[in-house]
Amino acid sequence: MAEQNPSLKIAILEKAKEGLQKVKISGGGRCNVTHAEFIPQELVTNYPRGEKELLGPFHQFMTGDTIEWFEKRGVELKIEDDGRMFPITDSSKTIVDCFLNEAKKHHVEVFYSKNVSKIIPTDNLGFKLETTDEKFSCKKLLIATGSSVKFWKLLENLGHTISKPVPSLFTFDIKDKRIKDIPGVVAQQVSVKVLGTDLYSEGPLLITHVGMSAPAILKLSAFGAVELAKRNYLFDIEINFINDTYENCLNKLKLFKHDLAKKLVLKSAQFHLPKRLWKQLVLAADIETEARWADLNKSQLEGLAAQLTQAVFHVSGKSTFKDEFVTAGGVDLKEVNFKTFESKLFPNLYFAGEVLNIDAVTGGFNFQNAWTGAYISAKAIAK
Repeated sequence: MAEQNPSLKIAILEKAKEGLQKVKISGGGRCNVTHAEFIPQELVTNYPRGEKELLGPFHQFMTGDTIEWFEKRGVELKIEDDGRMFPITDSSKTIVDCFLNEAKKHHVEVFYSKNVSKIIPTDNLGFKLETTDEKFSCKKLLIATGSSVKFWKLLENLGHTISKPVPSLFTFDIKDKRIKDIPGVVAQQVSVKVLGTDLYSEGPLLITHVGMSAPAILKLSAFGAVELAKRNYLFDIEINFINDTYENCLNKLKLFKHDLAKKLVLKSAQFHLPKRLWKQLVLAADIETEARWADLNKSQLEGLAAQLTQAVFHVSGKSTFKDEFVTAGGVDLKEVNFKTFESKLFPNLYFAGEVLNIDAVTGGFNFQNAWTGAYISAKAIAK
């Protein structure tokens, strides 16, 4: 904003004693800046809320622009195998310092420990802001307060509609003897569905001390945030551990019965499954520890095929995923003009980031939404 229009007087009101705390802890302190997805149509599919609205904005400013913006300011980013992008220093301090230096360089005033308690629209289409100890007035106001429930309340009092906040990105709590003693085990390519809904996802699955996590589960939690909250986080999931049909699986097991006849079933893991997981699924199919492939009867083969492709687990709650909690909810998207990120109800009021009812799966996508909204609203305000 300051760069595009140096004559503007710009202030940032920050509630905390220091700013950029969420940037600091993101990506385990390395700051997952964005994700290496360079096609807008593909990028938007990572947003359970905001997919339709972000398509236009991503044509204006997206991943490549983010990379270039940082590079121009001496911060080089790198791509990891899973597509996540980090500064080459592997330290979020690099990103924090970059923003602070930019603010200083362009004479943007940052006021710390300023807790905004009131927003009052004025007759000349500007705003008065009250904090605990000071008053400010401005022509244009950009709100980038993330998932602050207090701020949503202020906006609701102004007249904006707020979609009720519910947690997104969480892991599933599951008590089941099949996974009780095998935390740390990863099945690489599973598919998971939430029974009684259309919710479905694929990807790696991690067994934890309390249940299940990793992308296959986190994607479900993000896309199912509203639905799963309605169910009070009590529901059943069906897991296909080998991402193949029951019929194909059964046919392969019949071949193993013939080809591996003398081997112990328990000790000959198939379908690239981790040995500890294979063992638990074999036992769950009522196959004895000393059974050889040749010993298996029809119902045992069918039972094993069902455990491999249609295993049902009861979810009895959720746990927060790391410190990077994400909330679904926020300013109703129908009340925002996505060409400028300006409020349709109040001229000169703008939004960027998670204050809007936009959220994404894990991997740098929530930040990309923030950078895009910030860039487009800054451009509109600078005019």
